[in-house]
Amino acid sequence: MKPGQFTGKIHSGHKQAAIEVPFDPAERWHVTASPIRRGRRGWAAEVSLGGLWFGSFIVPRSGRFWLLLDEEALRTNAASVGDAVAVSLRPARP
Repeated sequence: MKPGQFTGKIHSGHKQAAIEVPFDPAERWHVTASPIRRGRRGWAAEVSLGGLWFGSFIVPRSGRFWLLLDEEALRTNAASVGDAVAVSLRPARP
């Protein structure tokens, strides 16, 4: 599957940074959300912020979809909260 591409702003989140995803992964990728940790469902994703690919998850919150970014992803990509970044996003391979 060809990666979806968009520009998104990194927001501070309740537990970690996140970028709003401008589409519903279930509709775009034709897959249902699965458990990613206790009490949380979402979609495993492969992500690139400017060319470096890494794994993450998309989760639904408040009627929107959010790509989660941990501290390592931010550090590796020299990104921080408030930055606008080019995002390439595709479903993770099983």
